[in-house]
Amino acid sequence: MPISDYYKQLRLKVGKDLIFMPSVAAIIRNTNDEILFQYPGEGEYWSLPAGAIEPGEAPAQALIREVWEETGLTVRPNKLLGIFGGESFRFTYPHGDKVEYNVFVFECNIISGKLTAIDGESADLQFIKEENKPKLALPYPDFIFNKQHSDNVYFQWDNNWAYK
Repeated sequence: MPISDYYKQLRLKVGKDLIFMPSVAAIIRNTNDEILFQYPGEGEYWSLPAGAIEPGEAPAQALIREVWEETGLTVRPNKLLGIFGGESFRFTYPHGDKVEYNVFVFECNIISGKLTAIDGESADLQFIKEENKPKLALPYPDFIFNKQHSDNVYFQWDNNWAYK
């Protein structure tokens, strides 16, 4: 589903102005160790299967729903890889809506399903080798795609942020 009723109602109140959007994204590998990427079309950049967390949803629940809607795959999140946000995660959609994402990125296993775009948000879905990943709409750090990624959850930190 391109935009939920919740976000439609919010947009009626704020127009195209910047909103914070709690979100999830999935790193899904096939048996060839390729990562699933989606292309929305219309000249946009590629992305991970991802989407907004709806009111009442836990992040993992939103991830399972979003991945199914966008890819036709049922997944199980097995590890939180990182939490991202801030000004570098601001995005303006082609129609002008502005968002700043706060993204929980999960590593997932495929449980079942056939790769197919269900909700119309994906013009193309492809498994791609890590070293050939396409240009992405959001600036995830390269190491998040590494299969040998640390067991620690990554979160953005700058020593200048220390509370004084």
